[in-house]
Amino acid sequence: MTNANYYVVIMAGGTGTRLWPYSRQEHPKQFHDFLDSGQSLLQATAERFRSICPDSNILVVTSLAYKERILAQLPFLSESQVLTEPFKRNTAPCIAYASYKIRQQDPDALIVVTPVDQIILEEARFHHILQQALTQAALHPVLLTLGVKPSRPDTGFGYIQFVEGDDEICKVKTFTEKPPQELAEKFLESGDFVWNAGIFVWRVSAIIQALETHLVEIAENFVEALPHFGTAQEAEAIETAYTKCKSISIDYGVMEKADNVYVITGDFGWRDLGTWKSVYEVLPKDKHGNVSSGTIQLYETKNTLVKAPKDRLVVIQGLDDYIVTEFDNVLLICKKDQEQRVREFVEDARKRGEGFV
Repeated sequence: MTNANYYVVIMAGGTGTRLWPYSRQEHPKQFHDFLDSGQSLLQATAERFRSICPDSNILVVTSLAYKERILAQLPFLSESQVLTEPFKRNTAPCIAYASYKIRQQDPDALIVVTPVDQIILEEARFHHILQQALTQAALHPVLLTLGVKPSRPDTGFGYIQFVEGDDEICKVKTFTEKPPQELAEKFLESGDFVWNAGIFVWRVSAIIQALETHLVEIAENFVEALPHFGTAQEAEAIETAYTKCKSISIDYGVMEKADNVYVITGDFGWRDLGTWKSVYEVLPKDKHGNVSSGTIQLYETKNTLVKAPKDRLVVIQGLDDYIVTEFDNVLLICKKDQEQRVREFVEDARKRGEGFV
């Protein structure tokens, strides 16, 4: 059952460098179907929330370059529901823009903010936890984030330390972004840390009050732009606002400073789909631990991810623990435990010409 006061903001402006060569500047990861599910990451994310709020209450914040592609993939959206950023300024300005826009339409709005590059394997459990968070946000002026019970000391995620609260809703004590291995192991042992899923829930009034308290200049920039929302001058006003905004995340700018931040924890099959290794981990494997997508022939190969267009025959012999991906004039062959070097590979490829990145 949808609620007319619920809104969803999908942050979809990134380029997803770590999923190169599929994710490119002109066609980033949010428009790809990495899981062979029949839906892109963008489509799967939007579909996840269509039972929570009316289609008219879903907003996507993205780069101007991606607007038409978003409207093509999500035809139920109107143009006014795609908010375009003139420059990349991290998540705080993105959330500020959407929040002031929503408040203009509905001062009583409750907002869910979500990245575009996540998958949820247990949708029913996720919706149950999300409804708990929305109920709490309706009752109290709190800033809620969703936490995931960690299964390993992963250094690629942010961590939230909490203090005991009622049921599964706890007050946040600290945030730590991508800790080193030794610290991640200590976090796991302590039992009072969860992974930061990067999904936020709050009243529009609560987040705007937090922005106006902790990110005064950013808030002022959007207050100045407000009279132009919904007019022909909106794009120009937003460009002016973004020009004056510093690049800062909502985590660092607001969540780490506010004293009304809470985490609701749960296990709902959350996966951050930001790297090839994360794609490998979530997909079904054959008896040799291989994941293959496309027209693939494997011999004496194990624990390897192979993804290529179906019209390209790929034959591989003798690999163990590799990533092999081909897309649009680029072939990547990389040891799985060296995938952090993909950014380095992209930078070197950029020097050869924009057509490769």
